[in-house]
Amino acid sequence: MPPRPRMLAAAIVAALSLGAQAVPAAAADNPDGDAATTTSRGVEIPAFYTPPSELPGADGTLIRQEPLPLALSLPGIDGPLPGRATRLMYKSTDANGEPVAVTGAYIEPAARWRGDGPRPLVAVAPGTMGQGDQCAASMALEHPLRLNGQTVSVGYEDLSVYRLLLRGVAVVVTDYVGLGTTDRLHTYVNRVDGAHAVLDAVRAARSLDSASVTSESRVGLFGYSQGGGATAAAAELQPSYAPDVPLAGTYAGAPPADLTQVTKAIDGSDLAGALGWSLNGFLQTEPALRPIADRYINEAGQDALKDLSTMCVGDALFGYGGDSSTDWTKTGQSISDVIRAEPALQAFLAEQRIGSLKPAGPVRVATGTSDDLVPHGQARRLAVDWCGKGAQVTYVPVLLPGVGSGLLNHFAPLLTDQGNAISWLTDRLSGEPAGSNCWSMPVQP
Repeated sequence: MPPRPRMLAAAIVAALSLGAQAVPAAAADNPDGDAATTTSRGVEIPAFYTPPSELPGADGTLIRQEPLPLALSLPGIDGPLPGRATRLMYKSTDANGEPVAVTGAYIEPAARWRGDGPRPLVAVAPGTMGQGDQCAASMALEHPLRLNGQTVSVGYEDLSVYRLLLRGVAVVVTDYVGLGTTDRLHTYVNRVDGAHAVLDAVRAARSLDSASVTSESRVGLFGYSQGGGATAAAAELQPSYAPDVPLAGTYAGAPPADLTQVTKAIDGSDLAGALGWSLNGFLQTEPALRPIADRYINEAGQDALKDLSTMCVGDALFGYGGDSSTDWTKTGQSISDVIRAEPALQAFLAEQRIGSLKPAGPVRVATGTSDDLVPHGQARRLAVDWCGKGAQVTYVPVLLPGVGSGLLNHFAPLLTDQGNAISWLTDRLSGEPAGSNCWSMPVQP
């Protein structure tokens, strides 16, 4: 089996093990009357995901909600197992200071919380899902596998959600800015957008009448890859953006802290399509960069960016795995070469750098030592930067051999370390103090 289908098959098997199920979307509660159903690669996006024309003022305010059927759900004495889910739309603020609607999901667990204090809440920031609205993590909770001949979407993040629920931890999942919602493009790996979406998801969950969590509940953040970047950024921005959301602990796995290095690494890799998602997101956030893009990106590149804007991870693996960005430029330069040649791009990426601020609360940074997709070195650098600022950092190098596939080198640490990461986070949610191994960084791989 060639590399791309083999990797995708592994992901599909994982999704099927969670119980793929085709369930019609519930009708949205739409008091605004201006929502409309749209279609992305043959998938109908429910009207729920179309934001209203006017948004509330306060960040984290619920805009609408509706029951969300989980694909894997069993009847229980006190309700469905592992919990009862609610689809959410809430208000946030984007990197330009503009109001934005974000969707997600809250799951109230059936299991009892056995730790110290009231039931805690964890905000799960999904790893890379894609850029098409049909890829949103909240939809993946209902449809873990979409395979319709036009798109391939795998809800691999469901695994971490269910593992947290089984421990009695309430979970809120964000779809991020522009993923799911039909009014704009997803701003993939945008530091501020991702952080705000995560923190405002906590606020939205706490305001649900059906939720057992309150402002007294301890809060944790959990994310890997794109999600690790979002939780890392959220931990940095929490004191200034959301002082009402104190953090008991943050897990940031394989965080893309330095996008200049990550951009170079993913070019020509299994997940080269993520380069297109990054460029699309940059242009969504900063339209002033458009003249630079027009100067360099050729017709093939423009077609690729448009194509990728509606793709999920599976689609990108099939369509663009192994491709080089040199085929997208008029000059034959790679995107990394273009960044080095353009100060405006360098400045934009410098603003996206994570590690310049001290994170709130204890943080756990995990990175696979063989990860060459989201390079190990820049993730380790984040831990070093945070240690230098006096943060309480637990650094975990995941020692696995490289296997020749960037995607597998990146994905394997997620599965290998996930149980330990969840245990570390639930300890923090129980009030157990976290240690720090910053003293050992000089000898850590």
